[in-house]
Amino acid sequence: MRPFPRFRQPLRVAALAIAALALAGCAGQKQAPLSPEAAARQARLDRALALFSANAPGGLPAEWEPLALARKKKSTDYLLVEKAGRTVLRAYANKASSGLRHQVNIDINKKPWLSWSWKTSALIPSADNTQRETEDSPVRIVLAFDGDHDKLSLMDTILFDTAKLLTGHELPYATLMYIWENKAPAGSVIANSRTGRIQMLVAESGPVNVGQWVEYKRNVVEDYEKAFGEKPGRLIGVGVLTDTDNTGQKVEAWYGDIRLMREVDAGA
Repeated sequence: MRPFPRFRQPLRVAALAIAALALAGCAGQKQAPLSPEAAARQARLDRALALFSANAPGGLPAEWEPLALARKKKSTDYLLVEKAGRTVLRAYANKASSGLRHQVNIDINKKPWLSWSWKTSALIPSADNTQRETEDSPVRIVLAFDGDHDKLSLMDTILFDTAKLLTGHELPYATLMYIWENKAPAGSVIANSRTGRIQMLVAESGPVNVGQWVEYKRNVVEDYEKAFGEKPGRLIGVGVLTDTDNTGQKVEAWYGDIRLMREVDAGA
């Protein structure tokens, strides 16, 4: 994304927020009493995430929807493939940026542990998530949360209102991303340069594990409190995002199953 002139900053901020936060769709909006059909859908949102490995290779995983970030952006290619006897999600980005999202509506305090695995063919040489002009990552896990919008700052309120005008949807209160960074140390938090409502936590840093599967277990509640300084609201969206649009590079990566758990090594 090339820098916009200064007077267009609110729209630029809104565009980035749409890209990162549209994972939740309308899930955070206040709703009228649910119809039987809507109640059944809500019950699905309360259940565990749909697993990539439950699908046959080919196409996109069930219950995961494409997330286009902007009309003029080239989309990342996502496809279910077989690796080592299991179905995983392949992502290939060539100067591209788009994701997949899975809507949920979960009390994260009851399932605070997130586990996932990912693999990347390479790092993105010029990527640096501390700088807006080079903010790319070969792999990202993106979590969107509901919250009290009355607590937003004036600038964030303007951002959210602008984004709603552009999309017709309210944005989630906060977004936490787990990323693979080139230099920033694992465990560090990088604030998005455009809004404090997007925070990136470095799950992996540097080239040591490039080319191999890496598994993670993170306490989302603790990570959210570290990043935002408050307790999280309900989790309303989970996504994956492989992006190289800022750096203009190519990268291939793979995602294994993503799970939410009550405790480490416990069932969903």
